Amino acid sequence: MKRRDFHHLLQRSAVALALSPWLTAVAVPANKPRAWRSNPFALGVASGRPRAESVVLWTRVVFSEEDKALGDEALVVQVEVFTDAALKQRAQKVELATDATRGHSVHLHLQHLQPSTDYWYRFRQGDAQSTVGHTRTAPAPNADVRQLRLALSSCQHYEQGQFIAHAEIAKEKLDFVLFLGDYIYESSNVQYAIRKHSGEEAKTLTQYRSRYEQYKRDPMLQAAHAAHPWVLMWDDHEVVNDYANDQDRQHTDPQQVLLRRAAAYQAYFEHQPVLLGPDASNPANMRLYDQLSWGKLADVWTLDCRQYRSAQACRDPVRGGGRMVMQCDELSDPSRSMLGYEQERWLSESLSVSKRQWKLVAQATQISSTSIPAPAGRAYWNDAWDGYPEARKRLLQTVVDAKLQNVVTLGGDVHCNVAANLRLEPNNPQSPIVASEFVTTSITSRGLGDKPAAVIRDSNADLLHFRSDERGYSLITVTHNDVRCDFRTTKFPAGSEVSLKTQASYVVKRGKAGPQLI
Repeated sequence: MKRRDFHHLLQRSAVALALSPWLTAVAVPANKPRAWRSNPFALGVASGRPRAESVVLWTRVVFSEEDKALGDEALVVQVEVFTDAALKQRAQKVELATDATRGHSVHLHLQHLQPSTDYWYRFRQGDAQSTVGHTRTAPAPNADVRQLRLALSSCQHYEQGQFIAHAEIAKEKLDFVLFLGDYIYESSNVQYAIRKHSGEEAKTLTQYRSRYEQYKRDPMLQAAHAAHPWVLMWDDHEVVNDYANDQDRQHTDPQQVLLRRAAAYQAYFEHQPVLLGPDASNPANMRLYDQLSWGKLADVWTLDCRQYRSAQACRDPVRGGGRMVMQCDELSDPSRSMLGYEQERWLSESLSVSKRQWKLVAQATQISSTSIPAPAGRAYWNDAWDGYPEARKRLLQTVVDAKLQNVVTLGGDVHCNVAANLRLEPNNPQSPIVASEFVTTSITSRGLGDKPAAVIRDSNADLLHFRSDERGYSLITVTHNDVRCDFRTTKFPAGSEVSLKTQASYVVKRGKAGPQLI
């Protein structure tokens, strides 16, 4: 068997393991009333994947030690959906069974809804009732939409700060929250910890479930989930830092990496309002990347930059993963991809034919260059798009070839607020600006020091704004005429100040690529 075929076999096996609980029906138990000793909905509620006629609702039933003693068998959970905040006008009532094989998680793909409509929902089990969540459907595909307003966020290391950004997000009037990865952190960093992870580094399904449970219990995060639908994408820390497909930093055997990844993916799905993909019956297709249309105003693509990517170029033979590289011939290898061939093809085809006013390409990290001068040329961070320059060129070449205007990329991961020009040849003033980029800083995770941040900023002319000293999120407002980004920030560690401020605001005008400072 060829190495490539063996690699695909390993991937299929690991994906099948992660999906197996959802590929078999739960044996429906007798729906006996249950008296709970503690709140089984302590992880809150959430909604996601808003479409014109559907949305995904989520919760997970958790058992205290006292409740476990009474049995943690399969359960039937009721879901009630209302068209008014007073919960007087019930639109739907559904019963779903769940069991321990799926962590007693509940996912309801709620369909046959009205476009651009608010809904409220809650869950019941026995004598227990969840908090009430609010969600909203997307506009009809051909609707004339005046505005899209979203919160762009990523990177929420529980130990390194309070989730005060989520407290503000919960109070904002938004269409959805766009979260671009590092929802949990699998490992700890005691140097910057102001509160502690429980347990050891997550490697098993039980450990990943425990880590999500700790994050989900945070009241500010719960509030943001209950207030708005979320559109989600993962990055690396949902599995392990700097992993790339079946490779990790320790050069672990790929089969073991895929087994760990399968456990992490299962825990992710158990704790998020997401669907398993276009064909959940196919174990090889655990696809998270997707496209969302917002009336005639915008198309939004969410890209998976981890599951299918090539390994980082010129990896350290002892310590793999991300690092600065120079004189690295692998960087120019056109076969290397950040997204994998199938996702690249899908994006290129769908982006090329988009007729909506704005094209928002959401992906986990930074597309613009952060390279710095080195003794022999320049050094590049090989875990971001700088490490995949040919893939970046193919993405931007699609924009050029299709003569697309109004393309704005959105990112996270790097713990910096970034506004940047995107060119086929980064930082070359002779190369036209073809798209615009906004990258949000982290919710809590620490950023670069002032000196390295200054070196990067001063070494890359395309970086119009680059600050790594503050935490927060970005408020993105899309209208017919422009896309505005307000960087909402607070000091590190998040929580040392009671509120957030606007660090800077940039706007991309219709028909003119490149952010402009307001």
